[in-house]
Amino acid sequence: MARRNDASSTPSAAEQASADALAEAEAASTGKKGRPTPTRKEREAARKRPLVPDDRKRARVENRQRMAEARERAREGLARGEERYLPQRDRGPQRRYVRDYVDARTSFGEFMIPVMFLVIIATFLPSVDAQFIAIISLWGFFLIAIIDSILLGYLVKRRLRKKFGEDKVEKGVGWYAGMRALQLRVLRLPKPQVKRGEYPV
Repeated sequence: MARRNDASSTPSAAEQASADALAEAEAASTGKKGRPTPTRKEREAARKRPLVPDDRKRARVENRQRMAEARERAREGLARGEERYLPQRDRGPQRRYVRDYVDARTSFGEFMIPVMFLVIIATFLPSVDAQFIAIISLWGFFLIAIIDSILLGYLVKRRLRKKFGEDKVEKGVGWYAGMRALQLRVLRLPKPQVKRGEYPV
C-alpha cells in the first residue's frame, strides 16, 4: 500500500520531461524578448490600439497644406487670367478680347464708386443746397455711366464681328463689357493684362 502511494505521488518520467520542456520554452521566450510572452487579453488590447496615430495626424496636416496651396494657385491663376482657373463666364477668346478692350479704355463707370463716396460725404454738410447738388450730380453721373456702358457694348460687338465673324459673336458680350466697365480698374478680376490705350487688334 505504501509503495502504491509513493508511486502515485512521484511524477512519471514523461510528466517530468513535459514540465522541463515547458519551463525551457518559457525561459527561452523570456530570454529572447526580455519580457514574458503577452497574454491573450494583452494581445487583443494591442490590436485595438491605433498603430500609426501620428501618421494620420501628419497626413491631415499635409492634406490641409496641399489644399491651401491649390487654392492659392487658383487665386493667382484667376488674377492672371489663366484659362483653366477662370469661371465659365470668363472663358474663351472673345471674353478675353472684351476684357482687354475694356481695360484699355477709360470708362465713366469705373469712377462710380469714388463719386458715390463723395456724395455720401456731401450729405453730411450743413448746407441743404450742397446736399441737393451732390445728389443731382450723382444721378447725372449715373446716367452718363449707363449711356457710356451701352455705347461700349455696341463698340465691342462691332469689333468682335470684324474679328470672329458676323454670326460668331457670343451672346452676352455687351453686358459683360458694361459690367466690367462699371468696376474700378484695381478691383477687376481677372486683373487687367493691358495698359490704357493698348487696344487689342
